Amino acid sequence: MSKDPQDAIARVWAVLDAEPDWTVDLASRLVRIPSVNPKFPTGNGDVDISGREAEVQALLDGELRALGLTTRQWDALPGRPNLVAKTPAGDPDKSLILCGHVDVVPVGDASAWSWPPFSGEVRDGRLLGRGSQDMKAGLACCVGAIRSIRKAGIELDGELALHSVVDEEAGGFGARSAVAEGEHAAAVIVAEPGQGEIFLCQGGLEWLRVTIRGRQGHSAYRYTGYWPQPHAARTGNEPVSAADIATRFLMALRDYEAGVARSKSHPLMPAGVNHFGVGVVQIGAGMGADGLPQILSNPGIVPDVAVIDIDMKFLPHEKTAEVRADFEAFVAGFCASDPWLRDNPITVEWDLYGLHFPPMNTSPDHPIVGSIRAARERLGHAQTILRGSIGVTDGAHYAAAGMQALRYGPAGANQHGADEWADVASIRETTKILAAAVIDWCGVRSE
Repeated sequence: MSKDPQDAIARVWAVLDAEPDWTVDLASRLVRIPSVNPKFPTGNGDVDISGREAEVQALLDGELRALGLTTRQWDALPGRPNLVAKTPAGDPDKSLILCGHVDVVPVGDASAWSWPPFSGEVRDGRLLGRGSQDMKAGLACCVGAIRSIRKAGIELDGELALHSVVDEEAGGFGARSAVAEGEHAAAVIVAEPGQGEIFLCQGGLEWLRVTIRGRQGHSAYRYTGYWPQPHAARTGNEPVSAADIATRFLMALRDYEAGVARSKSHPLMPAGVNHFGVGVVQIGAGMGADGLPQILSNPGIVPDVAVIDIDMKFLPHEKTAEVRADFEAFVAGFCASDPWLRDNPITVEWDLYGLHFPPMNTSPDHPIVGSIRAARERLGHAQTILRGSIGVTDGAHYAAAGMQALRYGPAGANQHGADEWADVASIRETTKILAAAVIDWCGVRSE
């Protein structure tokens, strides 16, 4: 067998041209299994999601075993299996992982859809349904690329693996488990959706909780805690409103956020993407065992607990430890300016719900980028846009383990919204591009 990768690519593309609907059909079958992440409510009471991720993995396992790959499954989370499939071992420097996740977000209001949310129907050049674009079409492209290489009789120098993982939509615990299990490679392509761009980098994401403590009291006496009182009238037990402190803290946080955005930038990320998004604020009286206020329905009590949950995004070249330290310094400075907070400082809890995504920052000059660019040029695309990913992907967890990761996948629209769809022509083209990139990166083994 010739080691010429161009000859191998031609043979593989001939296989794909002979069966242009195979990958699309696989994607359709995947969409018809409603593998909603069980951490979320379905948003559609007549859809049973229990164990459906395992059904997706079983379907893929059968397809990959039929191609001669070795497979293994294990529970990344209880009842939620990861699937890894591999070609024979080879040169570790040429090893590659193709990655996709099987979980999807809930349907939401089913009446807002123009078609059944899990139809998997192909209509007018579109694959329809929840998870079609995010990201069962991309996962199918990965399998279709592997299948075409195997059917063409191409043996690779480097090991090729498929990682079909759970839980990307709720923290990436599937990919984290795969990395922890030692499933590594020199490079990783995450087939999340795109429009023909290569996403080289993404910022880090942290969920954190800020807890502010005040002093509970009758609302009639709130004024004694913030309005100057005669010294002789003070008892030392005046109410201190956690709501008032939280208001000032949120204003200070907005100024801090603006300063961070002005002072830090990355060439592939838009200005202001490094943010501190306040997502949930709970203010009330009495700290519960769960760390949240117990009384939320009585404005006659001066609240002594304010809990603020924040979605913090930082830039691809920043380090998690440094970003955390900077934020904690901001909080400490805010506390130092207030007599109450000097004695009762605000606390910061990181890894809220165990969620964090490390940053990913692959060089534009890395050879895996060139492999995808070359495949696109072979299909007539003279230029390929390089971007930073606004949303986080599982690429973060591979990058944190030292692997060179990027994102490239098929086009579509309305991910996480009603009437989600994936573009059929893009599914076919992406399968070709992934297959060619695999051959270019992994190399061809001669007999």
